[in-house]
Amino acid sequence: MSVSTKDAYSQMFAKYPDVVSVTQLGQMLHISERLAYRLIRENQIACLKIGRTYKIPKINVIKYLGIIDQSPTIRA
Repeated sequence: MSVSTKDAYSQMFAKYPDVVSVTQLGQMLHISERLAYRLIRENQIACLKIGRTYKIPKINVIKYLGIIDQSPTIRA
């Protein structure tokens, strides 16, 4: 089942900010921080690297889950 981007974005992960850290990504997906880093390293979830930290736009997490179409993601 596919929902609109706007609906998915406003309803999913509402308590998280628009851009999350790797720790928050792990909490969102109920996975370890180590697995979250692996998803980033393998380019399964697009992110931005700022200095030594990764920032993941929430929309990219939703796209990873396959709830909305896989159109262009935010990537640096």
